[in-house]
Amino acid sequence: MTVSALTRPGERDRLIVKLSEIDWIFCLALTLIAAAAIIMQFSIAGSTWMPWALPTAIRYVVFFVIMIVLSLLDLRVWFALAYPIYGIGLLLLMAVMVVGHHALGAQRWLQAGPIQIQPSEIMKIGLVLALARFYHSASGRTARWSWWLLWPALLILMPVALIFKQPDLGTAILVALTGGMVMILGGLSWRVIAAGVLGAVAMIPPVVMFALHGYQRARVTSFLDPESDPSGAGYHNLQSAIAIGSGGLLGKGYGLGSQSQLNFLPEKQTDFIFSSLAEQFGFVGCVSILLLYAAVIFMALRTAYISHSHFGRLAAAGITVTFAVSVLINGAMVMGLAPVVGVPMPLLSYGGTVMLTVMIGFGLVLAVRVHRYSEVTSGKGSLM
Repeated sequence: MTVSALTRPGERDRLIVKLSEIDWIFCLALTLIAAAAIIMQFSIAGSTWMPWALPTAIRYVVFFVIMIVLSLLDLRVWFALAYPIYGIGLLLLMAVMVVGHHALGAQRWLQAGPIQIQPSEIMKIGLVLALARFYHSASGRTARWSWWLLWPALLILMPVALIFKQPDLGTAILVALTGGMVMILGGLSWRVIAAGVLGAVAMIPPVVMFALHGYQRARVTSFLDPESDPSGAGYHNLQSAIAIGSGGLLGKGYGLGSQSQLNFLPEKQTDFIFSSLAEQFGFVGCVSILLLYAAVIFMALRTAYISHSHFGRLAAAGITVTFAVSVLINGAMVMGLAPVVGVPMPLLSYGGTVMLTVMIGFGLVLAVRVHRYSEVTSGKGSLM
């Protein structure tokens, strides 16, 4: 389909045209990562489909269909839903503080019968949409530095504070970094960026010493010397390092990783599944998966670049930043380069809510690509 054909009135609204504009290579890269997740979850469960591999396979098929359906939505629909989605996410985060479900020492979930949701995952998308809508209406001068920037700062700080309170340090950091990156991409002054980075670095020691729970503080400090507490705070780091190191160049072989098979490796199906993969497939397997992640990130950023609307550019870039930072944090965490903060490897780690969030987010990215020629007008309801 040529550009001239796509610019003809009504041509872009045809279903067959929209489907042809979906980046199917991008979809293939996502599917390959999900396939690797299913293969690994089958292996670490003792070569059985339950309890992880089969649910992951079913979820991915369902969520893939949802992603394709969402990619067909016009950007004006996403624009109209931006603030409502953010508001719903914020209300659900507040509800967690009152009636949230306790598990693993934290209160992060809402339980409705057999259904369990994690509102912080919804906020990852809601925040990106809200910030993209705000900056779509903002002038370049406003985006660089003005009192109006108190609005996006407030949009970021409210969910970060609620997520940090749960406590969920990893997701709070992820949401804060995503919000900050969208503000930078929106045109924030470099002087303000530099001051913000210096301020954030200066705040790390007092936050670690006075704001974190005891176990969080131990995790943050133990990654510097995990052997000082090998059976306590340093256990995760040490077992992960053993699993990764023992894999060598080509790995021990599929289903032969002793750290994961004998349950020495904690959270082997979620936070530390990358360590399980390294043990069984070695350096080559790790690089292969990371190249797939790099391809997904590159194609998503290219979609942001070619969008004609500022809202589409920032929305696609924000979702991509969230995905990329998750990969970076989890990869650094399992390799002992960062504290254990409970951020899963997207699509590779087991978890329904996280996978759904990723696929909805990429449904938005694909919608930006499919409707890249659409012009989104600010309309009413802007904060500006």
